[in-house]
Amino acid sequence: MKLIVGLGNPGIEYQFTPHNLGFLAIDRIANDQGVEVRNRQCRALTARTTIGQEQVLLAKPETFMNLSGVSVSELLAKLELKPETDLIVIYDELDLPLGTLRIRERGSSAGHNGMKSIIGSLGTQEFLRIRIGIAPEKKILKPFRKAQLKHVDEALDTASEAVKVILTEGRAAAMNRFNRKPEPPESSD
Repeated sequence: MKLIVGLGNPGIEYQFTPHNLGFLAIDRIANDQGVEVRNRQCRALTARTTIGQEQVLLAKPETFMNLSGVSVSELLAKLELKPETDLIVIYDELDLPLGTLRIRERGSSAGHNGMKSIIGSLGTQEFLRIRIGIAPEKKILKPFRKAQLKHVDEALDTASEAVKVILTEGRAAAMNRFNRKPEPPESSD
């Protein structure tokens, strides 16, 4: 089994904000799989599904961002999973352009409070993460502007696809496919 956690804040006021891209990605994956994230366990909303040959638990911690690690560590313990091999965390990243996606196998929190909480609770930085860019956005708790929604929608589709590739083809294949620099726009000369 794999645990896929999206980071965000509960509450309608945060629903469509940059800081909730992790929650939105979990909702997109669930929708693609035909399941609803509505069961409660270990302080998270969850749903079970199968992607490829892999049993998966999708989770949205309800602890608010700064305490995400509490829920994630409880879920890993309950499911008897190891973060190094069984955990994928999806979250927003200020250092990447809006809609850009990067997959990493380890690393620091880079100042992200949800990641800081998870790393602190687990005592390791060794777990897979999918970072979805939100730059140049600085108002991470304000709703996306209408002009940004197309990029957000594409990023959520890409995140869902990246999870499928990770689980069916492996981490290296996913990083090779999704960690590319965006193509420069074609000139009209």
